[in-house]
Amino acid sequence: MITLKQIQERLAEAITQSGLTQNEIAKRLGIKQSQISCYIHGKKMPALDTLANLCKVLDIDANYILCQDL
Repeated sequence: MITLKQIQERLAEAITQSGLTQNEIAKRLGIKQSQISCYIHGKKMPALDTLANLCKVLDIDANYILCQDL
């Protein structure tokens, strides 16, 4: 079973590996930096459209973030 913690960890890892700052990512997505922080710390999940756009910005597959490779 996939947990929110697993998704949060993968998302945080992808953001770190991207080399982009939270501010840069937020600007590209048209959202606040505080939302990115909430995603990284598992306080909330991005909406599906935001997740899709986040995956594009980070150049990663949504299946990885959603732990579909487990």
